[in-house]
Amino acid sequence: MADLTDSSDKGVGKMTQMEYARQGELTEAMKACALAEGVAEEVIRRGLAEGTAVITRNVKHQNIAPLAIGKGLRAKVNANVGTSVDHNNVEEELEKVRAAVEAGADTVMDLSTGPGIDETRKAILKASPVPLGTVPIYQAAVEMPRKKKRSMVEMTADDLFEVIERHGEDGVDFITVHCGVTQNSVEKIKKEGRLMGVVSRGGAILVEWMDYNRRENPLFEEYDRLLEIARAFDMTLSLGDGLRPGCLADATDRGQVQELILLGELTERAWAKGVQVMIEGPGHVPLDQIEANVLLEKRLCHGAPFYVLGPLVTDIAPGYDHITGAIGGAIAARAGADFLCYVTPSEHLRLPTAEDVREGVIASRIAGHAADIARGVKGSVEMDCRMARARKALDWKEQIRLSINPQRAQKLRESSPPHDSEVCTMCGELCAVKKSSKVL
Repeated sequence: MADLTDSSDKGVGKMTQMEYARQGELTEAMKACALAEGVAEEVIRRGLAEGTAVITRNVKHQNIAPLAIGKGLRAKVNANVGTSVDHNNVEEELEKVRAAVEAGADTVMDLSTGPGIDETRKAILKASPVPLGTVPIYQAAVEMPRKKKRSMVEMTADDLFEVIERHGEDGVDFITVHCGVTQNSVEKIKKEGRLMGVVSRGGAILVEWMDYNRRENPLFEEYDRLLEIARAFDMTLSLGDGLRPGCLADATDRGQVQELILLGELTERAWAKGVQVMIEGPGHVPLDQIEANVLLEKRLCHGAPFYVLGPLVTDIAPGYDHITGAIGGAIAARAGADFLCYVTPSEHLRLPTAEDVREGVIASRIAGHAADIARGVKGSVEMDCRMARARKALDWKEQIRLSINPQRAQKLRESSPPHDSEVCTMCGELCAVKKSSKVL
């Protein structure tokens, strides 16, 4: 293991951010996060100590600002990028990273499965100014036939943990690990039945591996080994929902809940070792079950930050799933979810383009911001008040500057110029704001 003690931040090296927080010490990372969130430093320290917040920054990735995710903080948004076997163009993925960051993504995840995964990850790490997450089992699985000339199901625990450590050494800030996909939780699904089965790639890999080898999931069986690696790099574990529902009909079933119960137990084991943890949540959930799912996670996983994909509130909107995901994301974040994984218009259809990435980030940011207002997150409603003042003053330049996507707002305004520059072409001379301002 590399020497991880060479850092100017006293919060890294021999101890993790969680361990320093538990000792009552404030690190530079905690102070930076408090400043960025507009909250007291003690709020960040206490959240880390209790496990209700995490700071996603690997000790080997010190050239990015630390990011706090959790209770009482602004809802964060993640953007997925990455190559596939069918489309392997690193430059396009770097363009997506730039689009995501420009659109306001708080983190990026590299889900690459195409050739040259190590090189792609390092390029994205170099290009991204925000924390990076990965799913190491993807690489471990696809490397078996490519590099080791063995079938994916012949992967060993050593093969998997070697990849996890490789990601840590490179500086990956958080990793998705499907530790709750066990023989018992899979059996729950078999007995109850599902319309869509297992839709998580990582979950499906492990289900097939366990069935072929007649053995338990190595991420569960050798969990302490995983904790040792995560602690060494202060790499946050995002405990993945490998048995998440892939359609509304499967939401909140036995397999999903059994996995969540187990993740709650694994959370406590991680905290005992000073390892930071997030919990990943379901992707397809009916509107009336979203709040219950958030409550379940918070109760069963002891308040650990909740990271949800969407959730998508209907299955019939391919091409518009950034909207179905934003609807679900707003409800989930209002109920207490802390981290929204974006969904793009390409979901279920293809690998997203840079423009899809931009649209997905903006949609999720709108959802998160709407929830922040409802939750009373500091500074949220003030942003809307500034926009209202600019609208009342008919200050179009300021309205565009305050927009969540100024480029789009400017483009739409310029596409239909009014005769009177104070108004827009919707109302023209009947502009309610302009008329009422004379009286009020």
